[in-house]
Amino acid sequence: MTQHQRAPSLCNTRAVSDAPGRGILPHFSGHSAALPLLYELDAQPIEQISPLVQRQMLHGVQATFVKWIAKKGAIFRLHHHHNEQFTWIVEGSCDVYSQGKKFAMKAGMMMIIPPNVPHEFICTEDMIDIDFFAPQRQDWINGVAPAAAGP
Repeated sequence: MTQHQRAPSLCNTRAVSDAPGRGILPHFSGHSAALPLLYELDAQPIEQISPLVQRQMLHGVQATFVKWIAKKGAIFRLHHHHNEQFTWIVEGSCDVYSQGKKFAMKAGMMMIIPPNVPHEFICTEDMIDIDFFAPQRQDWINGVAPAAAGP
C-alpha cells in the first residue's frame, strides 16, 4: 500500500448492515445522497515523516483527518496554511508557538488555528495528536512534505 492509499473501507463488512427506513430524509434524492464510508483508523497506513514523527490520515471530499504519533523532542517547524486546523492532544504534551505566544498543551486540550496563522509545535513528551483540517490538505495529496519533515 502506498503512503496515500487508504486501508479498505469497512462498508462491506458486518460493521455495516441494512436498516430499512432509517437515516433517510423524505423528498431527498437518492441520486445526490452519497453513502458514508467507514474506516478503522488503526488500519490506515503509517507514514514515517521523520525519525520522531509518524502520521496516519484520511482525506474526505472537503476535509483531512490526521493522527500524529510523535516522540519527545519532535518539532513541527514554523509554518502556515490556508486550512483551518483543529488540534486535539489525546496523549502527552507539546508547546505551540504562534503570534508571539506560547500555548502549553496537554492531553485533553484542543486548539483551533485559523487559516494562515503561523504556528509551530514542539513535543515536550511523547504525544498523540488528532488534527482536522478544512478544506482538505491538497498539498499533502499532491505529495508536499508536512512541517514535521524538517526544514
